[in-house]
Amino acid sequence: MASQSKAGLFDLRLIIALLFGVYGVVLTVTGFAFTTAEEIQKAAGININLWAGLGMLVTSAIFVVWARARPVVVPSEFADDADGVGEPGH
Repeated sequence: MASQSKAGLFDLRLIIALLFGVYGVVLTVTGFAFTTAEEIQKAAGININLWAGLGMLVTSAIFVVWARARPVVVPSEFADDADGVGEPGH
């Protein structure tokens, strides 16, 4: 049986979580500090930036928990490929 390793930082879920997290922080800060009462009134009384930012932060946290709970396992013949060809059993 071949040994296995985790994908780690190359897991696409962590990259998506990072993007959601960055945009979520930006929208949350914008919602708290830079949204005027006029803009909230235009949006039917809802601070859309704040709620969208908080939703993106929650989504980011879910992706991180998912990636940590169920990591992608890479077989060693692909993880330790020294010649860069990527052929199994080489």
